[in-house]
Amino acid sequence: MRIGVYPGSFDPATLGHLDIIQRASKLFDKLIVAAMINGEKTSAFTMEEKVDFLKRMTANLPNVEVECFSGLLADYVREKNACAIVKGLRAVSDFEYEFQMALANKKLNTELDTVFLMTDQKYLFLSSTIVRDIARHGGDISEFVSEEVREDILKKLDRTYQNNG
Repeated sequence: MRIGVYPGSFDPATLGHLDIIQRASKLFDKLIVAAMINGEKTSAFTMEEKVDFLKRMTANLPNVEVECFSGLLADYVREKNACAIVKGLRAVSDFEYEFQMALANKKLNTELDTVFLMTDQKYLFLSSTIVRDIARHGGDISEFVSEEVREDILKKLDRTYQNNG
């Protein structure tokens, strides 16, 4: 069985992420979408919220599983018996960073490959940071996030902005 792992912070997951998930799910027998716990970053959403959002967004993809993890990605991928990491690329700057990470992961796990998928051009500009900024200032995020999770994202970010603004 070919297993791929698509890691990310997904804070929150966007339609750009969903595009990569849908396309990667066609390349593997099983795709694990792995929300990373990163102690160096402050997240707007809890890990439980991120996993819940991703599960709702991928409910129609039977070969997609959603989990969270911490630690080294190369170790996690080995533990899951996966053959590849999936990374989405928007720009050359993404490639430079992701290429370095792919080489480091390959050094840590020689059986591991990284598959790069170019984002659909309509999502070239899209990031979780942009979604958070637009939502916190009352903007319309309907073209950037999945309908299944939009209201929850808006409620959380509006509440966060009101409490910190």
